[in-house]
Amino acid sequence: MPVTTEVRVRYAETDQMGIVYYANYLVWFELGRVELLRSLGLAYSQLEREHECILPVVEAKCRYRSPARYDDVIQIETRPALLRGSVLKFAYRILRKAHDGGEPALLAEGETVHVVCDDQLQRKALPAHYAEALRGMMAD
Repeated sequence: MPVTTEVRVRYAETDQMGIVYYANYLVWFELGRVELLRSLGLAYSQLEREHECILPVVEAKCRYRSPARYDDVIQIETRPALLRGSVLKFAYRILRKAHDGGEPALLAEGETVHVVCDDQLQRKALPAHYAEALRGMMAD
């Protein structure tokens, strides 16, 4: 089951047409990823500080379905999709929350691929408790 994070579109995230600038979806992916880890009692800062691991993005994909606009309430659904060795993939769906309580509208979907590295960008294993927590979510 994905972790859902809710945010309201800020004016600064839109272009002259009032539509969310395309690169902001990648920012929302990151927000979703951070909140997914936080929901598991894990944190990026702890991963970096205590385990000397970083998760650089090596690939990012986003397919845009419908535009988000200023003041929309959006939901970022995030789930781990793959953990193989030092490679980690997250999947995302960005939805517009319906004003009337109806079904949310799909705005975009995508994924990011990360390689677990040390501060010299050498591959390393994800700490066991992070890997176990993420694998547990993939089994749901």
